[in-house]
Amino acid sequence: MYTYLMVLVICASAGLQGWMALFTNFAKEVVGVNGFQIGVAQAVREIPGFLTFMVMYVLLIMKEHRLSAWSVVLLGIGIGATGYFPTFPGMLMVTVIMSVGFHFFETTNKSLTVQYFDRRDAPVVFARLRGYGALANIAVGTIVWGLSFLLPYHLNFLLLGIFISSAGIYMLSKNPVQEHGLQRQNKLVLRRKYWLYYVLNFLSGARRQIFIVFAVFLLVEKYRLSVSTIAGIYVLNYTLTYLTNRYISRAINVYGERVVLSLESASLFILFLGYALIENAWVAVVLYILDSIFFNFAIGLNTYLQKTADPGDLAQSTAIGFTINHISAVVIPLLGGSLWLLNWKLPFIIGAGLTLVSLYFTQKIKMPLH
Repeated sequence: MYTYLMVLVICASAGLQGWMALFTNFAKEVVGVNGFQIGVAQAVREIPGFLTFMVMYVLLIMKEHRLSAWSVVLLGIGIGATGYFPTFPGMLMVTVIMSVGFHFFETTNKSLTVQYFDRRDAPVVFARLRGYGALANIAVGTIVWGLSFLLPYHLNFLLLGIFISSAGIYMLSKNPVQEHGLQRQNKLVLRRKYWLYYVLNFLSGARRQIFIVFAVFLLVEKYRLSVSTIAGIYVLNYTLTYLTNRYISRAINVYGERVVLSLESASLFILFLGYALIENAWVAVVLYILDSIFFNFAIGLNTYLQKTADPGDLAQSTAIGFTINHISAVVIPLLGGSLWLLNWKLPFIIGAGLTLVSLYFTQKIKMPLH
């Protein structure tokens, strides 16, 4: 299962990273979107994440590992088609296709990891998979950076999409499953004992959108960074992600989820205020790079669930958590996009406030130090 997930994580990470490196500049330069429209586009992108509860029903007719591979195939199809729809409605349509593939894969990936690896190994596996994803992102970022000087947007998207879909199709021929006798719940039920996991997921989704949507748009619209510069920043981000992920997993095992997630929230509070208050392009770039490092601390949410949930609840609880995460992920881009038109600083100030709320709820995690 480890090798199977590793290959799919590399493909999904490379696909999403390549799409992100191209998308904001494509949307601004080719489609001609404004701040509100980029918020709408990102909200639409997150709608499939809100619908990931449907994974549980798909699993009634399909094995979970095969759904993972099919999701990567769909991700590639959406990416490959993006450049051929240079209008706002067309861009939204292919974004939904891409997003269904990515979000369904993310749900099954997390579910399979917490089901097949024990509590001690899971943080290490999550970190290693993120590390491999980071290496893939470094490679694809470098390739996008080089090809951005040679090829138009539509060919960059197409080549990336073909590669991702082909890899997903190949993985459909593999069977990594070993029977482990786990009885999994196929009903989606909100359980009171997991309320803190749900709340932290909701807040994590809100903060994540400030980072993914508006931090990048700030670099492109306000500071006019080119697609090659954005791709270069992504390469640096994921190099640092690869180097730091092992320490994040060790910190979770040594200090516990409460300490790691508290550090994440406190750090993001400072970073979001920095975006709003310091108007300098290269300071914003540094903040974005630091932002991307702390973004990886969120694996603590997955390991927290694993340590508190009944084994049979893991798959359905992961799906519910992912869905709740995307309630805020749909709302925040729309709200932030509207606020951006009034003052570009407002989304970041709101993000800083959300980190304080998250810091408060993180203190309610009651787990012994490891």
